[in-house]
Amino acid sequence: MGVITDLPEHRLPSPPEPGLTPEQVVARAEAMVPRLVERQAETEQRTYYGEDVHEEFRKAGFYRILVPRRYGGYEFGIDTFMRVAIALTRGCPSTGWMFCLGAAHALPAATVFPREVQDEIFASGEFICPATVVPGGTAERTADGDWVVDGTWGYCSGSPYATHFMGHAMVTPEDGGEPEPMMFIAPRDQWTRLDDWGHALGLKGSGSHSIRITGGRVPDRYTIKTHMSQIDVREGSPGRALHGNPEYGGGQLSFMVMEDAVLAVGMAKGALDGYEDLMRTRTTPFPPIVVRSQDPDFQLRYGKAAGLIATAEAATMDAIRQWREACAQGPAAVTHEHELRLAAICAEVVSLCWRAVERYLFPTAGSSAVRRGERIERVWRDMSMFVTHAGVSTFLATIAKRDLARARFGVADHG
Repeated sequence: MGVITDLPEHRLPSPPEPGLTPEQVVARAEAMVPRLVERQAETEQRTYYGEDVHEEFRKAGFYRILVPRRYGGYEFGIDTFMRVAIALTRGCPSTGWMFCLGAAHALPAATVFPREVQDEIFASGEFICPATVVPGGTAERTADGDWVVDGTWGYCSGSPYATHFMGHAMVTPEDGGEPEPMMFIAPRDQWTRLDDWGHALGLKGSGSHSIRITGGRVPDRYTIKTHMSQIDVREGSPGRALHGNPEYGGGQLSFMVMEDAVLAVGMAKGALDGYEDLMRTRTTPFPPIVVRSQDPDFQLRYGKAAGLIATAEAATMDAIRQWREACAQGPAAVTHEHELRLAAICAEVVSLCWRAVERYLFPTAGSSAVRRGERIERVWRDMSMFVTHAGVSTFLATIAKRDLARARFGVADHG
């Protein structure tokens, strides 16, 4: 991220390791990959990664990557965060998913909320906040202008160790009219995590439990009267002004879909790792009987998959670069068209990764390698679940691409 401005009115707390570098934190994540591979089965059984893994992530500084320095975070930027997410997902898709979708929302919180709110939600220096984009439940005004929230929100990935929850509720505008979405942050003491995860096809250990709020009190200052994907930062943002860092003024829609891209890349790289092990240890099923790495057909399949995944990773890294460059250019550069163009890149990244796994790796790994609990079998299940996610199958696959064309040609949305 950029250089933080001098803030004499607020004494900056030091993070636990003041000298920690982005390269070191990424290396820590990459070093964890073998252990995460070994613990995939227990993670699925538990439905979230273990307390000891959570503590290791905490000590490694992962939960502070996107937290502003003002609050004892490392403020390393989204490139470091995304590289860590890829590494963890490569080792265990469920673990990477749970970490990414829990810790990522420090960035939107530090971007769109005013200083008063940030002083409160970042008080501990760590921020784990699952977020859902589908509005649900109800929110009613109190006499003092705050909100009473009730409802249940599903697929709250990252909820087991969360400090907050970011959701949406439909509310009727004060001047009347149709209900509109309102984004809110609910502190941990205002909600309950339900024990309802682990029965889906894949991502069984992703901590994607439902969150229930019953009579929860949410201060009005913890709300934004729009949907997260509709936040416009072209006139600046509270975070850019508060932290003196352009990355706290970036596009929220594009940041959100880049999470999909890095998770897809991490999963596909894990599948390729598993396939490489088979290439080195298994033989061909038909004569000539040789180690698979010596067989032209297996060489071709590996090479095709590796090329698709490498292309997807390169596209992801360039999308991150474009996002950061737009931030650096200034608020006016973060246009709706720019965000949708990055979303289009992310859609193709997911497609490339899925093609590598579904077309080349899973079908040719061999029946013994896709038995329940085998690494490639698990990645196939996880990615099969992933591509049904509404953010991928609906938004990235269709809506984002149509909206990109509309934005480019100035076509009004008549839907």
